[in-house]
Amino acid sequence: MKRRNFFRNTALAALGVGIAPAAFSGVVNTPTLSKGSKRKAKNIIFMVSDGMSMGTLTMADFMSRRMLGYTSHWVDLMQSSKAKRGLMETCSADSLVTDSAAGGSAWGGGVRVNNGRLNWAEDGNHPTPILQKFQKAGKAVGCVTTVPITHATPASFCVNNESRRNQAEIAQQYLDLKFDVMLGGGLEYFEASRRADQLDLLAQYKAAAYHTPKSLDELKALPKDQKPVMGVFHESALPYSVDTRMDSTIGKGVPSLSEMTQFAIDRMQHQSEGFVLQVEGGKVDWAAHGNDVGGLIFDQLEFDAALRVALDFAASDGNTLIIVTTDHGNANPGLFYGKNADANFDLMQKMRHSNDWVLKGLSRNLTIPEFVDRVHYAHNYKLTRDDASVIVDFVKELPDDAFNNEYKLPFKQFAEIQKRYTSVGWADMHHSGDFVELTMFGPGSEMLQPFVKNYELHDFMLVAADVATQWK
Repeated sequence: MKRRNFFRNTALAALGVGIAPAAFSGVVNTPTLSKGSKRKAKNIIFMVSDGMSMGTLTMADFMSRRMLGYTSHWVDLMQSSKAKRGLMETCSADSLVTDSAAGGSAWGGGVRVNNGRLNWAEDGNHPTPILQKFQKAGKAVGCVTTVPITHATPASFCVNNESRRNQAEIAQQYLDLKFDVMLGGGLEYFEASRRADQLDLLAQYKAAAYHTPKSLDELKALPKDQKPVMGVFHESALPYSVDTRMDSTIGKGVPSLSEMTQFAIDRMQHQSEGFVLQVEGGKVDWAAHGNDVGGLIFDQLEFDAALRVALDFAASDGNTLIIVTTDHGNANPGLFYGKNADANFDLMQKMRHSNDWVLKGLSRNLTIPEFVDRVHYAHNYKLTRDDASVIVDFVKELPDDAFNNEYKLPFKQFAEIQKRYTSVGWADMHHSGDFVELTMFGPGSEMLQPFVKNYELHDFMLVAADVATQWK
């Protein structure tokens, strides 16, 4: 059964890096509105497909056209010239290759920090995160994500912390901020039974007048004027879209990214001073790390469905700046040449499950025929006996604790085999230092230059919303 509202085809209405780490820190040149600009952005929707290499965007667009019959909304913005485009450099303060904490902090704090830090510079500077700035300017603010709400990208817009790993602490930091809408996964950082300190954070949120829905039904049942909302819907990250689109039992009651985006806009759009919302397709990055082609493409398509929600609102509202980008590339996947490339790619239209689902359901007593059948059911192709034996033999040698540890499962080996059936290959399993796509639509987008550095987007947003002078 297809997931609620998944890939709904809605027409849009009217629509210099230095050679040493020290060279990355640079002084931000505050952008100025172009001469012909007459309007400020009342609202900003900042959309991040985390870890999206260009190959990911390309394959998702191919899939959208061939399976759904229309160009992806992100690519349509480019093809129709509705948006402004640029390239963005993604370095952190200490590396050419950023992680999500430093990448997000460049946007969130306006300075480059070392990998692993959240708005926490080595010189002792702890810049005020951008959502705190917009909140003090009178705007409603919030984040929605498909990974834990305490994860690096949403946290980078919200808090200062020495380490992205301090997710239990970040969950506590959010409490006093009273941001309007925060939605994602990560119950392990909020429920007493899952926290090491046994602190019942959800009870503290309720005592502080938050609404704390833990399912889609509870989210929908909230009165439309009720804020703040801290919605946490899964123990860790939300399930992959490919796993939920045809199996309603997986992640039952968990909202999709597009549904969370719609909820957040509906709750915040009536704020007199406007709103600022960060939307993250965080599982795109997780799929890239796992070389998981089904997880990757279908979560990118769900991100595109969330973009459609944002664009529909922006087209009708007329006062909303949409920024669409990624914090870094990851694994650099691509569809590669061969006489069966098109046919192999099209097989994935009927994918039922991710590599994550396939591999996490294995056991040491797995047989070759069982694995062949499992992959055939999940992926719509039939492995040869020799290919299946590679994974079966690997699994038989795993220690007992490996079956609950994704880092010990044969994701890399399976992806290498899978290429023969999908024609999709991978460069690596880690972040890459690519320049990335940056697309903008709406008031303020005319300021976008052809090439920007990631930290410049912080002041860009403040200027576009006409609140920069408050933070000089």
